[in-house]
Amino acid sequence: MSDIPPDIAALPFEQALQQLEEIVSQLETGQVSLEKSIEIYEKGNHLRAHCESQLKSAEARIEKITLSANGQPKGTEPLDVD
Repeated sequence: MSDIPPDIAALPFEQALQQLEEIVSQLETGQVSLEKSIEIYEKGNHLRAHCESQLKSAEARIEKITLSANGQPKGTEPLDVD
């Protein structure tokens, strides 16, 4: 998602996830105004997209070790998570 605000795009994954959890908690309580709900929902959507992008990037870097018939490591290949 290219329209992620720079302040969110600069967040490390853990911090973005924490902010997203806080937003979900606020929305679940139902104790925020409609305008504030819309505002934090939009921020949450950006945070979700940012976290998803970072996870996909990490997934692409993960490799699995392949073993030969006798159980010895013979190399690596991309991890197939599907």
